Amino acid sequence: MTNITIDKLEFEPFIDYSQIKKRIRLMGIDMSVKYADKNPVFIGVLNGCFMFMADLMKQIPIPCELSFVKLASYYGTQQEQIKELLGVGMDLTGRDVIVVEDIIDSGNSLRYTIDALERLHVNSIAVCTLLMKPLCLKHNFDNIMYVGFEIENEFVVGYGLDYNGQCRNLPDIYKNVGE
Repeated sequence: MTNITIDKLEFEPFIDYSQIKKRIRLMGIDMSVKYADKNPVFIGVLNGCFMFMADLMKQIPIPCELSFVKLASYYGTQQEQIKELLGVGMDLTGRDVIVVEDIIDSGNSLRYTIDALERLHVNSIAVCTLLMKPLCLKHNFDNIMYVGFEIENEFVVGYGLDYNGQCRNLPDIYKNVGE
C-alpha cells in the first residue's frame, strides 16, 4: 500500500483489507450464533456501508433479510439535521434489526436511525459498525454491539468511505497524513 492524494490532501495506509476481513469474519461468527433462530433484518446505511455490508453478509450463513436506508445530513439554523432519503421498504414490526454502519463519529445519523426504527415497533436493535470514533460521540448508545475498529478522530477514506465522492472503491482504509 502506498500513499494516495485526493484534491491535494495526502492519505497514508491505515487498515489493510486483510485486517478488515479478519475482523468481519469474527463479527459474522458472533452474529450467526446470537441470531441463529431469529431471522434478523440487516439494515445498511448507504452509501458508505456497501462494501462492509457485502463482506459481512458473506459471513452470515443463517436465515436473514437485508435492506438499506439512505440518510443525508445538512446543517440547519444551529444544529445538524438528518433527513431520510430512502426508506427500508418492509414491515419491521417485532423484528430483530441489526443496523450496519461504515463509521460512527458524532452518532447523529445513528441516533436518527435508531429513533426511526423504534417508532416502527421492532423487537430489538443492535448496531454493527466497521469504524467508531468514541471520542467524537455526542450521544450515548447501549446497542452498539459490534465494532470492527475504534479509531481516533482521523479523516479516513477507502472501503466505502469517501472524500468528495472519491475512494469508496479502495479495498484498504487510508487516513489523512495531516490529521
